[in-house]
Amino acid sequence: MSLLLNHPDAMTKVKEEIDAHVGQDRLIDEQDLPKLDYLSNVVNEALRLYAPVPLLLPHEASEDCIVGGYDVPQGTTLMVNALAIHRDPKLWENPTKFMPERFQAESVGDGYRLIPFGSGRRGCPGASLAKRMVGLALGALIQSFEWKTVNEEQVDMTESPGITMPKLKPLEAICKPRLSMRKHCLV
Repeated sequence: MSLLLNHPDAMTKVKEEIDAHVGQDRLIDEQDLPKLDYLSNVVNEALRLYAPVPLLLPHEASEDCIVGGYDVPQGTTLMVNALAIHRDPKLWENPTKFMPERFQAESVGDGYRLIPFGSGRRGCPGASLAKRMVGLALGALIQSFEWKTVNEEQVDMTESPGITMPKLKPLEAICKPRLSMRKHCLV
């Protein structure tokens, strides 16, 4: 939501996509998600820029190997820095810029470029559930409310230190029900 508030053009695209594919007679549900490509792109881009954790769980080399040109002996603890991969200019054009469109032509599972939940058999088993829940929650918030920042200022995206890198300042936003959705509100 913070990224969308800082990029109103992307917020408008998501809202228009939801209105076109879901309409305003009912709330978004799980069966709608496959039709909402731009919403999915926004979730992927947010996870790329602000993964749930910057470092994935440690692994141990099961045998001697070479990783990135370095000899790694058996038993070495390996740490994967997802934050560095997600912001690597060799892998991503304008890596620190919020650009959901970058996922339109790409396969999300393209190698090991997007790994907010790990990858392969040791990846998080709840990754697909997490993406669906974030998409549903974000979609419902966008479908149901008009959003703006407090004092029309940019949302501060500064991260605080920690295992999960929460925002330094919590999001403060103003919302009001969209006229078309007021009939769904319980008042």
